[in-house]
Amino acid sequence: MARAGSEPRASASPAPPAARALGTRDLLQRVRRIEIATRRAVEDTLSGQYHSVFKGRGMDFSEVRPYHPGDEVRSIDWNVTARTGHLHVKRFVEERELTVMVLCDLSGSSAFGSGERTKAEVAAEIAALLAFSAVANGDRVGLVLFSDRVERFVPPRKGRRHALRIVSEILQARPTSRGTSVTGALEFLRKALRRRTVAFVLSDFLEPGEGGPGEPFERALRVAARKHDLVPVRLSDRLEAELPAAGVAWIEDPETGEVARVDLRSAAVRSRLRAAVREEDEALRRLFARLKLDHALVRADDADYVSPLLAFFRARARRLS
Repeated sequence: MARAGSEPRASASPAPPAARALGTRDLLQRVRRIEIATRRAVEDTLSGQYHSVFKGRGMDFSEVRPYHPGDEVRSIDWNVTARTGHLHVKRFVEERELTVMVLCDLSGSSAFGSGERTKAEVAAEIAALLAFSAVANGDRVGLVLFSDRVERFVPPRKGRRHALRIVSEILQARPTSRGTSVTGALEFLRKALRRRTVAFVLSDFLEPGEGGPGEPFERALRVAARKHDLVPVRLSDRLEAELPAAGVAWIEDPETGEVARVDLRSAAVRSRLRAAVREEDEALRRLFARLKLDHALVRADDADYVSPLLAFFRARARRLS
């Protein structure tokens, strides 16, 4: 999202909050604050919803036992039956353990936020919710930080300490670029993790390129969704569509640095900008629907970002039931 200023001049975009250097004490305080803020949501609501909608990779063979009346005929182990002369069946248990990957967008537009938090800061808290939910269910969780390149990869592991590392990596990340490449992040995921994962992509999905919104990464989404359980979590801000009547302003693209002079006093100009953002939103919704990807929308200017995630989990549970 471009930003407006009252002065008729362009200025360099400030580094995203995640890119600013944090002292060790400050970093630990922020990580601890996020852990405390997200713990209740995980324990009270999200952990159970997470378990119900993200299943294991299937059924894992456990043992062979004698047949009992009422057992499924399809579960009979004919080899053991022939060898022993008595009916035996195979017993399976759910292979519950999952690998969860959080792909977090650190591009220049993630620094935007009209409320108390930027999109980058909300992404860090959502990543914490997902990481602690995964840990609470005994799953492994990993991280990919990306701009228009992969900035950082944290291999998936279990445990609370590892979940805290995920959060701290996001908070202290210093991206080397302001651009966005969702395709690059998904290609890296495909090559780095051979087995199926649940992959949450935290991004505003504002990526320049030829064609309409989503066109630059549509193919990458389609290919990744064949292998992984892909969940786009789109981060936005209401001010991106509702610019104030602030007079003549300079609008800067935080990723390319391009600047345009816009007269925000004009209702027609504001209406065109609002229509363009809404058209982009609708195009992305159609893209996710076309690819049959369950997705969530979280607004950085909303104090409550847990409810949209909970609504997503519940909607997914209904669809899978």
